Amino acid sequence: MSILKVREANIDDAADIARLVNAAYRPQSGTEGWTHESLIVSGERANAVQVADALEKTTVLVGLYGAEIVACVQIERNGADAYIGMLAVAPKLQTAGLGKAMLQEAEFYAETTLGAQQFVLVVIKARTELVQFYRRRGYEETGETLPYPINSGVGTPRKEDLELIVLHKRSNLLLNPDTRQELAAPRQLSRAC
Repeated sequence: MSILKVREANIDDAADIARLVNAAYRPQSGTEGWTHESLIVSGERANAVQVADALEKTTVLVGLYGAEIVACVQIERNGADAYIGMLAVAPKLQTAGLGKAMLQEAEFYAETTLGAQQFVLVVIKARTELVQFYRRRGYEETGETLPYPINSGVGTPRKEDLELIVLHKRSNLLLNPDTRQELAAPRQLSRAC
């Protein structure tokens, strides 16, 4: 049994995070995991410069096996909301529970460090299996849709009408105030997988 250690990313991790995100979402043929979107979007999902910029403005948590970054998730506070994005797991380790574990770590960080009252995700609408993954974890569709950000350097849609949907979930602390004491207890950021 291996241990996934979770820590905050730093600027030296930018290139490794970008490689991980591209491997998870836009892999080369034959290396796909279930999260890939290569059939609907072409080009890179992220590059090292974009990740470095994100690290200056937001928090990115990375999951490691030994020294290798095998998972990541970005958390950004906006008022009472925490936007969660860039959730990625190395294709060879997908379906091992790491995505769920990293999402839980992001929510925990957003609640306890940022004081977030709600989590917000933006997902490509056509990625129904990914939308279902988040719904199983308590996220609900808001009804809000957004156009795909064509000029933001995150790839080019293969269809003109590609839309994003917004999902949200109330903070676990708001859903169950009794967990506040449990979450305030000292905690080690590692998970058995």
